[in-house]
Amino acid sequence: MLLDTASLYFRAYFGVPESVKAPDGTPVNAVRGLLDFIARLVQDHRPDDLVACMDADWRPQWRVALIPSYKAHRVAEEVADEVDEEEVPDTLSPQVPVIEQVLDAIGIARVGAAGYEADDVIGTLAVRATGPVDVVTGDRDLYQLVDDRRGVRVLYPVKGVGTLQAVDESWLKEKYGVDGPGYADLALLRGDPSDGLPGVPGVGEKTAAKLLASFGDLAGIMAAVDDPAARLTPAQRQRLTSARSYLTVAPKVVRVATDVPLAPFDAALPSAPRDPETLEALAGRWGLGGSLQRLLSALPQ
Repeated sequence: MLLDTASLYFRAYFGVPESVKAPDGTPVNAVRGLLDFIARLVQDHRPDDLVACMDADWRPQWRVALIPSYKAHRVAEEVADEVDEEEVPDTLSPQVPVIEQVLDAIGIARVGAAGYEADDVIGTLAVRATGPVDVVTGDRDLYQLVDDRRGVRVLYPVKGVGTLQAVDESWLKEKYGVDGPGYADLALLRGDPSDGLPGVPGVGEKTAAKLLASFGDLAGIMAAVDDPAARLTPAQRQRLTSARSYLTVAPKVVRVATDVPLAPFDAALPSAPRDPETLEALAGRWGLGGSLQRLLSALPQ
């Protein structure tokens, strides 16, 4: 089981009231929410191995060099927040180190790599795996990893983690008309404002799916653009031709890396905390209460 950790603690932060606080009044809603998420996942799915994949770099320069708009709006928002006279205090960022310390004390593998996003770590581990893999994420971009033959599926939280959508190839085909790799092509054609990906103007999700159904993949679509006999409308041909420079670099940006160099680590889910003394101190300092106990109770099962 591979966790898109930031995606999950972000959801926990907005799903658990900020009134959940440590004894000193510091909000710990993201910490406790994430622990409850993991406890439920362990209880329901019984993974042998569990890895908390981390964003060592949420906006890698190699992606920005290819598409400068990649996540640029998030940088702009951060700058705007800094000059906002009525800046809303950031109560999530201070919780991230606490999450990391707690996971380390429990003994849950926490893996990241300089210059790469958690998505890339997940992609690399999914490709390396010799058995079935569940990717737990609230980010649809990772649908591209779905592979029935290798047993790779995505568990997408619909409501908390009590209700998860199991995304396999048949679900993708029914929902989007594509398989896993086809989802990456669909995404780059359609674009994604949340990631600063412009897409092809005038090509929405339905048109992208129809193009992929007709020509197989992005390479097939671009071959059709260059073939006067291919069955493309004049508007589609013009739009794709105009977007050629974007479509040349977008695959490397949108597709997750699968060759990230990772330091050795132990992915086995522990049956007891690795560092019980440190964990006890963290539990007291941050008031982790029942959330931590539920996870610890689920481990030996």
